Amino acid sequence: MFSSALKSFTSNIASNYTWSQQPTSTSGPWKIHDAKKRSTGKAASVFIFDRKSLEPVGGSLGGRGNAASLKRAHDEVLQRLKREASSLARLRHPSILELAEPVEETRNGGLMFATEPVTASLAGLLQEKDDQERDGGIRGRSSRYVVEEADGSGRRRRELEIDELEIQKGLLQVGKGLEFLHESAGLVHGNLTPEAVFVNAKSDWKLSGLGFAGPADSSNSTTSVSPISLSEVLNHDPRLPRTVQLDLDYASPDFVLDTNVTTSADMFSLGLLVVALYNSPHRSPLETNQSPSSYKRLFASSSSVPSPTNNFLSSRLLSKDVSSDLLPRLITRRPAQRLSAREFQEAQYFDNVLVSTIRFLDALPAKTPDEKMQFMRGLPRVLPQFPESVLDRKVLPALLEEMKDRALLSLILQNVFAIVRALPSGKRALSEKVLPRLREIFLAGGSNKVQHSEGDATKEAGLMVLLENMTIITENSSGKEFKDDVLPIIFIALNSPTHALVDAALTSLPAILPILDFSTTKNELFPVIAHSFSTTSSLNLKVKGLEAFRTLCGGSAEDASIGDGLDGVGTVESNKSKQSCSAALDKFTIQERIVPLLKGIKTKEPAVMMAALSVFKQVGKVADTDFLAMDVLPILWSFSLGPLLNLQQFQQFMALIKGLSSRIEREQTKKLQEMSGSNTATNGRSIDFMTFGATGTSNGTVPVTDRNGTDFESLVSGRNPTKATPSNPLDDAWGAPPASRPPTNPRSRSHQPPFETPAFSWSTPAPSPAPPSRQPSGLQPQHSQSSRAITPDQSLAAFAALTPSSPFSQALQPSRAPTTGSTPMMLHPQSPPQPQPALNWPTTSTKPSSAWPAQRTTSTPALATRTDSRAAPQPRHTSGSAFAIPPPPPASTTPAAFSSLNIAPPPVQRMADLALGQPGGGGAGGAGTGAEVGAKKGLDRYESLL
Repeated sequence: MFSSALKSFTSNIASNYTWSQQPTSTSGPWKIHDAKKRSTGKAASVFIFDRKSLEPVGGSLGGRGNAASLKRAHDEVLQRLKREASSLARLRHPSILELAEPVEETRNGGLMFATEPVTASLAGLLQEKDDQERDGGIRGRSSRYVVEEADGSGRRRRELEIDELEIQKGLLQVGKGLEFLHESAGLVHGNLTPEAVFVNAKSDWKLSGLGFAGPADSSNSTTSVSPISLSEVLNHDPRLPRTVQLDLDYASPDFVLDTNVTTSADMFSLGLLVVALYNSPHRSPLETNQSPSSYKRLFASSSSVPSPTNNFLSSRLLSKDVSSDLLPRLITRRPAQRLSAREFQEAQYFDNVLVSTIRFLDALPAKTPDEKMQFMRGLPRVLPQFPESVLDRKVLPALLEEMKDRALLSLILQNVFAIVRALPSGKRALSEKVLPRLREIFLAGGSNKVQHSEGDATKEAGLMVLLENMTIITENSSGKEFKDDVLPIIFIALNSPTHALVDAALTSLPAILPILDFSTTKNELFPVIAHSFSTTSSLNLKVKGLEAFRTLCGGSAEDASIGDGLDGVGTVESNKSKQSCSAALDKFTIQERIVPLLKGIKTKEPAVMMAALSVFKQVGKVADTDFLAMDVLPILWSFSLGPLLNLQQFQQFMALIKGLSSRIEREQTKKLQEMSGSNTATNGRSIDFMTFGATGTSNGTVPVTDRNGTDFESLVSGRNPTKATPSNPLDDAWGAPPASRPPTNPRSRSHQPPFETPAFSWSTPAPSPAPPSRQPSGLQPQHSQSSRAITPDQSLAAFAALTPSSPFSQALQPSRAPTTGSTPMMLHPQSPPQPQPALNWPTTSTKPSSAWPAQRTTSTPALATRTDSRAAPQPRHTSGSAFAIPPPPPASTTPAAFSSLNIAPPPVQRMADLALGQPGGGGAGGAGTGAEVGAKKGLDRYESLL
C-alpha cells in the first residue's frame, strides 16, 4: 500500500523533463512552459493547469449550497480538461498537436502534460499583433514571447510574424486536421477558436482544445468519447473563468439556434476564424458577450450577421479570393451550403505556387522518388518568393528531415544552403539546425570519427555540394563550430580516393583559412594537404596542391596574373593584394616544410613547374635572403632548365630569379653599409693616422705644423723631433725625418710602424712641389685602403728597368742652396713610405743652386728586398740613405757622384743605422758599400760643423 501511495505522488514529467520557471505563453486555462527531456535534451512544451485559477476572484463561495455547486462545476472543468489531453493521446495526425507525455495530476489538484515544442497559441499571436499595431507598427514593440537558448545559457525573444503565406499555410493545415477529425475520427471539434490552434517551432498550425469534442448527432461510428451536451455547454456560468467555457463568439448557429451537432458547425467556426485573422483588432465579427440571447439577437437581423454585403463585418477590406470565394461558402446559415473540410483545401484561395509548394512538402514522404527529385530540382526557383519566416520555420526543417533519403542528399543540400544564404538569421539556422544534421550524415555517431564511404556515390555527391558552398558555411559559423563540425568533413574529402572531392576541397581553401586559427592550420590542416600532395599521382591534383601551398603562403588567385613585386615593377593592384593577404603559415614552416616539398617534385610537366613558380613567388616575399640565396635560387635554376618549358615560361622563371637576386643584393648591400657605418666611429682614429698628412704624438696631442708639414715645436727649439707627421713625398724635396728603425723582415711590414725616410732642407724657402703631371697615380692618397697592408706585386729592381720615356726614369735636378750655407738644417715630416723606382743620378745640373743636391728618396724596405721569384737576380741597393738616392751602378760610381758635392751630406740621428739596417745593403758592383761610406763621412763632417 505504501509503495502504491508513493507511486501516485511520482510524476513522470517531473522526473523526465526540466522546464522553465516562468511560462512562455498561455492558452485558455493552460500555462505553457519550454521544457527539455533529461535523457535526450529534446525540446518539448509542458502544459500546466492550476486548480486555484478556478477560484472566484473575491474568494467567497456564497454559502454551503453554492460551495457544493461550485465544487461540482470545478470537477466538471477538470474532467473536460483531462478529456482534452486524453484526446491528444488517441488522435495522431500531423495537424493535431502531438502528445509527448500523458496527462498527470499535480499535488495541488491541477493537471500537467507534455507535448511537442510550441511557440504560442494562435490567440496569443493575434494579441501580440494587436499590441504591435497599437504601439506603432511591427517595429514599435518587441515580441513578448521568449524561448530558451539551445545551450541553456539564457533566454531570447522570438519575433513572430503572420503574413499572407503564413495564414494560407496555417489554414490549410487546420483544414487537414478537421478533415481527419470529421472523416477518420468521426468527431466534431465543437470549440474551434484561436485558443484551440497552436503554432509549433516549425511554424505549423496544430489543432488542440478538444475538451468539447464529441461525435456528430448523425454519426454511426462507435467511439469512447461522450457526445456534447449542448444544454450544459451553451449556458455561461459566471462563477467560472471564460477560458474554460464554450466561446459563443466562434460558435455555429447549428449549436445555438438549432441545437444540432454536425461537422458543418466546425466549418462555420472556421469561417469566423478566417475573418478574425484579417480583422483589426483580430477578433471574431460576432460579439455575444458569452450570452446565448445576445447571439440570437445578432442573427435576427441580416445587417448584424457577417455576409458579403457588409464585408463580413471586417474592419479591413478583404481580398477577392477571401470575400468572394472562400467566406461565402463557410459563413452561411444553411449547413448544406458550406464547404467540407476536404473541399476547403481545394478552394481557389489556396491556388498559388507557394501554398502548393508547402502542400507538396508536407506530403513529400508519400511521393515517389521521381516526384521527389523533380520537386527538389525545381524548388530553388521558388525559394526567393517565400517569406523569411516560412523558409526558416517551415521549409528548412522539412528539407533537413528529408535528408535521410540519401538519393536526394545533394539536391536537398543545394536548397538548404540557398535558404541559409537568404535568411538574415542564417548563422543561427546553420548552427542550430544544419550543422548537427551534417554531423549525423558525414560523421559517425556525431563524433569526429570519419565514416568510410568508399563507393557511396550519393554521399560523395552531397559532400561535393557541401564543399562548393564552403563560403556560406564559413560566413555563418564561428571558428569553434567550424573546427568541430565542418573541418573533419573536409578531411574526409582530402583523404578521399575520388579526385574530384580532393580537387573541391583544395579549391575551397581560400574560404577555409580565414576562419581557422594559426595552430589548427599549421598542425591539422597543412599536414593533410601535404600528404595529399605528396602521394597523389594526378597531374591536376599536383597543380591544385601547389595552388593550395600558394594560398597558405599568403597568395591569392590574382597573384598569378599580376606582378610579384620582387623586381620593383609590381603594379598597384599587386601591392594592394600583398597588403590584403597574409601568410597562413609562419616563416619556419614555409622554409622548412613547403620548400622541401617543392624541391622533391619529380615531374617536369610545365603545368606543375609554373604552379611551383607561383609558390616560389610567395616564398620570396616571406623567406630570409640567405635562405633564398642558398636554397631557393638553386631550385629555381633547376626548374627553369626543364626540358619541357617554352621560351615564355623560361622567361618567367628568369624574371623571378632576377627579382630574388636583386632583393638579395639590396638587402646584403644595406646590411654591409650599416655595418661599415657602425664601425666608422671605432676605426676613425686609426684611419686618420694612416692618412697622408696626418700626425700624432705619443700622448695623443697634435703638434702645430706649418703648411709644409714642419713641426713648429722643433723649429723654434732647434731640436730634432722625436716623431714627425707624415706628408706627401711630392710636397717636399727632402721628405720627412726618420721616426723609427725600419723593420728587419720586409714581409712583416704590415705589422710594424710605417718607415719614414729622413730628408734635410738647406735653404730657408721651402722647395716647390713637383708638378702634378709628374706625380705618379700610385702615390696619391688612398684613404679607403690606408688601414690595410698589401703585398707588392713587383720589386724595387723592377722599377729601375722603366723605359726612359717614363717620368720616373728622368734624373732629378739638384737645387742650389742660398749663399748662407750655415743655415741650420730643418727636418721635415714625411708621409708613410710609398714604392718608388730607383732614379738615375745626373752628371750635370741644369739649374745648380747649391753644392748640395736637393734630392730625397722615399724607399720601402719591402720593395727593396722582395723580388719576383721568376725574375733573374738583380743587384740590391741601399735604401733609406740619409741624404741622397744612390745612383745606379751602370751609370756612374758612387765616389764620382759624391765628388761633385762641396760638402758631405748632413748627419742625421740613427741615419747610418737606417741605411745599414736593410739586409743586403751592399749590392753588386760596390754601389751599396760606397753609399754607406759616403753617408758615414758626411755624418762626421756635419757633426764637426755643429
